Amino acid sequence: MKCALVCVALCLVAAAVAVPVPDQNAETLKYDSNINGVDGYSYQYETSNGISAQEAGELKNVGDASALAVRGSFTYTADDGQVYTVNYIADENGFQPEGEHLPKE
Repeated sequence: MKCALVCVALCLVAAAVAVPVPDQNAETLKYDSNINGVDGYSYQYETSNGISAQEAGELKNVGDASALAVRGSFTYTADDGQVYTVNYIADENGFQPEGEHLPKE
């Protein structure tokens, strides 16, 4: 009986290991980037597994210093099949994400 349980457990482990990971074979469908010297940058990409992102950043004067101000978004499909999008700003006030699925303050 013990041998049968061990055999079944090993078969289940082998089957789990053999299942391909969906993102493992994802391909880049679109990619674009632009660096504007010291003034800023932007990029965007899209992959075959439904992930996409875009971001742009520029230097901003904050008092006597310069800080990077970034604006962007990313979209992905979660394990539950739901498509989620997060829009965000990151600047001298920190990272500020917004999304339908994120808790509101």
